[in-house]
Amino acid sequence: MNASIRKAAPAKPLLSLPRTLVTSESAWARRTRDVVPPLLVVLLLGLLWELVMSTPGATLPPPSKIWADARELITDPFFDNGGLDKGLFWHLAASLSRVAMGFALAAVVGVLTGLLIGTSPLAMRGLDPVFQVLRTVPPLAWLPLSLAAFQEAQPSAIFVIFITSVWPVIINTAVGVRNVPQDYRNVAAVIRLTGVSYFLRILLPAAAPFIFTGLRIGIGLSWLAIVAAEMLIGGVGIGFFIWDAWNSSNLSDIMVALAYVGLTGFVLDRAVALVGRLVTRGTSEG
Repeated sequence: MNASIRKAAPAKPLLSLPRTLVTSESAWARRTRDVVPPLLVVLLLGLLWELVMSTPGATLPPPSKIWADARELITDPFFDNGGLDKGLFWHLAASLSRVAMGFALAAVVGVLTGLLIGTSPLAMRGLDPVFQVLRTVPPLAWLPLSLAAFQEAQPSAIFVIFITSVWPVIINTAVGVRNVPQDYRNVAAVIRLTGVSYFLRILLPAAAPFIFTGLRIGIGLSWLAIVAAEMLIGGVGIGFFIWDAWNSSNLSDIMVALAYVGLTGFVLDRAVALVGRLVTRGTSEG
């Protein structure tokens, strides 16, 4: 018998799946884990809602009645009969256009102001107390002043969106700048990065996760503000649609509109989170 025993080679599996198939199955499993639990919760809540609101004396319509009353509104969101008689798509499009303008302005002003406050102790001492006072003013409290200043509903609504969403962007940007790790600053000092190079290669990438956190909060506040503002300024928009449905005592239409509002807000938040992950290479929370 030989003194050295040859090590047996590991047996090959009877069935080996391609790596791409395993990866796709893992991705499918992850998506299932993310999607199935919320769907089950929604179904259970819908069933509970149907049972409770189908009893005598219920003040809100059950899902079955909402479907019966607002079937056309749900299945055809693109109709346009002229004037304010439009499908929910057009109301959402009008609201989203206002949000886009107001939020874009808030993002630019908020990031630039946050960078100034974060890098300048003098600006921090001068501006931070003023901003802390202004950000506590409720969004709709600005609407009368904006209507008086602009004399039109459209710029007034955009201003309300801007003044509502700019504060979290400013605050989170300033916090991100002040929390740049000292190691990064040391590396910049060693390789003598100053001015624009330091800003682009050290400060901005380090603060980016904080900036996008502020942007996510800001887009949510923008969507909240426009719905409330449109209830008062009128015209085409999802907020006005909800208020008009209330005046018509059409609770089913209100329920459908609220579902659209919630789903649209979710999509906006996910979109900003996706951009944040792409820009920060996954360091921004999603």
